[in-house]
Amino acid sequence: MYIRKAVEADASALAALSIEVWINTYIREGIDAHFADYALAEFSTAKFTTALNDPNEVFLTSQNSVGIDGYIRLSFDRPAPVPGCHETEISTLYVQPRHQGKGIGAALLEAALKICRERGNRSPWLLVNSENDSALEFYHAKGFMTVGQSYFEIKDQSYRNDVLSL
Repeated sequence: MYIRKAVEADASALAALSIEVWINTYIREGIDAHFADYALAEFSTAKFTTALNDPNEVFLTSQNSVGIDGYIRLSFDRPAPVPGCHETEISTLYVQPRHQGKGIGAALLEAALKICRERGNRSPWLLVNSENDSALEFYHAKGFMTVGQSYFEIKDQSYRNDVLSL
């Protein structure tokens, strides 16, 4: 495993990995157009290209001998949905399902937290779907605490998220 900063040439791999992880995590009973349209629009190569060129975004990837198997995204100057949090969000931490449990997520998180500390922020925040028990356990084990709740909305549906802060 090699952790490195993502570059613009990684945009399509990041998009594909995001679609894989998002659908595997949140779509449980079959994919309908409602969720497919969201995933294809949200996780596009064009959106990743734009984000990779944004100075308020930092992407770190886990690179194996074949390609990217995980990434973490830090978003700076991003207010939290609850008061009392620093304005740095860990907006994404995705590891391909077949590579989970190998320490990739922990290594990406530690590398991102190092960047946060270098920027003078020791307490970034993040959102986790309230039903994603494995992610909540992972972050709690890493020292994050639940500090509130927020809702993710897609079309006419809302999904509760826990807001966590280090």
